[in-house]
Amino acid sequence: MPNEEYVKEVFDYLHSIPETGLNEFKTSQFIGNELKRFGYEVIENIGQTGIVAIMRGSEDGVCLGVRADMDALEFEMEGKKTNIHACGHDANCTMVLGAAKEISEKGILKGIIMFIFQPAEEISKGAKLICESNILHDVDELVGIHLRPIEEAKLGEGTPALYHGASNAINVEIFGLESHGARPHLGINAIDAASLCINAINSVRVDPRIAHSAKVTKISSSGSAHNIIPSKVSMTLDVRAQNNQTMDKLIEAIKRAVSMSAQSIGAKAKIEVPAGVIAAEYDRGMIESAKESIIEVLGSSLDPIVTPGGEDFHYYNKALNIKSTYIGLGADLVPGLHHPQMAFDLKALEYGKDIIIKFIEKRLG
Repeated sequence: MPNEEYVKEVFDYLHSIPETGLNEFKTSQFIGNELKRFGYEVIENIGQTGIVAIMRGSEDGVCLGVRADMDALEFEMEGKKTNIHACGHDANCTMVLGAAKEISEKGILKGIIMFIFQPAEEISKGAKLICESNILHDVDELVGIHLRPIEEAKLGEGTPALYHGASNAINVEIFGLESHGARPHLGINAIDAASLCINAINSVRVDPRIAHSAKVTKISSSGSAHNIIPSKVSMTLDVRAQNNQTMDKLIEAIKRAVSMSAQSIGAKAKIEVPAGVIAAEYDRGMIESAKESIIEVLGSSLDPIVTPGGEDFHYYNKALNIKSTYIGLGADLVPGLHHPQMAFDLKALEYGKDIIIKFIEKRLG
């Protein structure tokens, strides 16, 4: 079967079986079977549904990982829950699987190639699970690829580095003292404390040259009646920053603002900061190889793109201390990622596959 036909058939099939994070059983089985058919050493059920395919060159060299995410999103449509590939992970898998097919036919000169099909990117669990498996302990370099909305890149355009930001969801509990509404002097109103905290959060400032934001997006109180002063308020903050250093400073500033605001009226604050999504940090040599690969396939390359979205791809950098870059590919994608009616020009799949192949050849020969 010609490779162009193969890419189209793979995409059509994967698009027809959208599965949410850690439930990618059909997707994983199909990809695993194809990789075995191509002759790879295949390790399955990594982090529940993840797959790694391995090929070794005849000479010593680096170990390069090529990562694609597999999961779809769940939507409620006309009162029914349905899964849709609205972020293009079916496309990511198609491009990487298509590249794996052609690499299996050509072989590699040196080093090791690992094709990594990761579950659960949308719930920010997959990369961590893959790393915890210890399968990737030999990986030196990692590349990923993702389709971009038309506002960032059109069909026939690509960027060698897509700079995602850091994000986190901070949980705050404010503890006051319950009392009757007729005797407010005997209580500490947790809502009053929360309002002070919110104003303080909105006033937090770090380096204005680096994009960042912190805002309360969920709030609830323990009050059971209108005449009871509540003793507890729970809040969730959406916190974002374009780099990891700014995120660290922002979180520390939020902690101080919340604690001091609550204390100012006698309340106490408990602040929980879970492991968040890490911002991109790339290797210049990897970016240059990606740029050269894009130029060879598309004729030119966009500059690196800064995007406000997040990606658990960057967890690999933190866990494995590796070199990486993440390619963004234009596909005339509308109306946007995570929209249930997201659509794009399928010509981009061939472009993406060829860019990945060029990149592998540059790094491994």
